[in-house]
Amino acid sequence: MPAPAQRDIRILADPAAVTRRAADEFVKAASESIAKNGVFNVALAGGSTPKSLYAMLADDPVYRAKIAWDKMRVFFGDERHAPPDSPESNFRMAGEALFSKGLLKPEQIARIKGEYPDPEKAALEYEQVLRAYFQLKDGEYPRFDLVLLGMGDEGHTLSLFPGTRALHASPRIVVRNWVGKFYTERITITSETANHANRVMFLITRADKAPALKAVLEGPYEPEQLPAQLIQPESGNALWLIDSDAAKMLTVGTRE
Repeated sequence: MPAPAQRDIRILADPAAVTRRAADEFVKAASESIAKNGVFNVALAGGSTPKSLYAMLADDPVYRAKIAWDKMRVFFGDERHAPPDSPESNFRMAGEALFSKGLLKPEQIARIKGEYPDPEKAALEYEQVLRAYFQLKDGEYPRFDLVLLGMGDEGHTLSLFPGTRALHASPRIVVRNWVGKFYTERITITSETANHANRVMFLITRADKAPALKAVLEGPYEPEQLPAQLIQPESGNALWLIDSDAAKMLTVGTRE
């Protein structure tokens, strides 16, 4: 079992509070990264809670004014095996909530091409995009400034599902992953890639996730069953923003 990551578990009242706190943390990460390196490299997540975050960042004039949008480069942590206009597509969701607001230019966004019939082609192409952008040598991983993450009610994160091949994908940066539960392919960055980020931020809401979350944060290290346990940044920080329903079984964390 790896050494415990430096993680900060914050329990908030409701999904709206999680979204507000996530927006504050997003702005902080962007400001610090731009001040240090002149750019903010962020990997987006799918799901309803991240969608609310993207909408708040784009639509709330206070948050919108705090971000140097022209200094942002947007990537994705994972994608469905679906075209970009599909209701299943993470890119489409982010497009509706954020990209359609005119704050980012197309060249600032790197999407995973989930429409390819062969998901391995999509994974390899996206890996090459990351290698080129981050100027990686063999054996190196990209260092995102922020990776946004969710968690499923069985403990998956990204498209790293229990018992799937992507849990053992080192040294790959991006892989295709067959998910029998949904009878579909996914394309996802690996846990090793996420663990090289400066920051990771989990956004977790809903009571149906409480048992898995309890197991991930307080149970034995069993990443084959609970892939979210694999996310332990090597030199960065892990922030868990959890609403009270999802946190109802926890004995750890700071309640705000």
